Amino acid sequence: MISLLPIDAASYQASPLHAPDRVWLETNCYVDLWIEVLYALGLDCVPALAFTLSVDFEGDQWQSFKFPLEELRQLYGLDVAEMHSWRGLEHHIEEQLGMGRFLTAEVDAFYLPDTAVSYGIEHIKTSIVANMIDREQRRLGYFHNAGYFELAGDDYAGLFGIGRDLTEMLDPYVELVKLDRLRHPDDGELMGTVTALVQEHLARRPETNPVNRFRKRLDQDLEWLRAEGMDRFHQFAFATVRQFGSSTELAASLCAWLAERGDPVGDVALQFRELALSAKTAQFKLARLVSGRNTEVDPILDSMEHGWDVAMQRLVEQYG
Repeated sequence: MISLLPIDAASYQASPLHAPDRVWLETNCYVDLWIEVLYALGLDCVPALAFTLSVDFEGDQWQSFKFPLEELRQLYGLDVAEMHSWRGLEHHIEEQLGMGRFLTAEVDAFYLPDTAVSYGIEHIKTSIVANMIDREQRRLGYFHNAGYFELAGDDYAGLFGIGRDLTEMLDPYVELVKLDRLRHPDDGELMGTVTALVQEHLARRPETNPVNRFRKRLDQDLEWLRAEGMDRFHQFAFATVRQFGSSTELAASLCAWLAERGDPVGDVALQFRELALSAKTAQFKLARLVSGRNTEVDPILDSMEHGWDVAMQRLVEQYG
């Protein structure tokens, strides 16, 4: 057995960003994964959340936002780059863990017992980071979504394609995470870099209000969604209001962190959290609307549209 961090799936405590009192317990698989990996490494990931300020609506979905890898290097010294899994994922995980490195890997959620909606039901791509592997006993400890878990036996065999012709399987997308230059900066070291990243992402913020553009697209898609049914709506909701709501809640955490260190943006933190709450309400109302029940959606969308303008304007006033 090879293990990098001395943690156990049964006793692992998730990051505060995945605490039960969060509005959105999960964001998307890549961001949630990095939240937990950084937390397990003893790092505060909140200073790395400036990217949430440039998240935009892309025409039919909100941006599937991610931690920019270069910013993880700037803040924490992490070196992350794509690698080719030419010898098979199982081998590379074992070898790189033995060298003190992580791998992020795209895998099939069908074999992940922590994914209740897809485990043994549906083949869906998701990302994990392995922390422990035992090839002899067929056990794998891995970070995924909002926690740290373990799988074994048939799930292990299925995940790595044991017993199948590997030449017929597509190589997964894999990133090598080198920890050689990992550092744990204090607040004084972080503030200058975080402020610069906030300014950079504000300069790349959406040129027009993304909630307004989402509303226009919703008007076009509403009848289609009703005809498609609730399974399609869940996909729509994940790609739209969930990404907006979870990104604004993370932005609220970033602004609260800045406010605690002297920047006068505590009111913006409250505004972003209100946007996260409104997005959750909008999701429930849209579900009712798509299922054929009467409900009023415009007032909550009005509030979201106005709230985004107010929050962005205050940040621009503060940071330029």
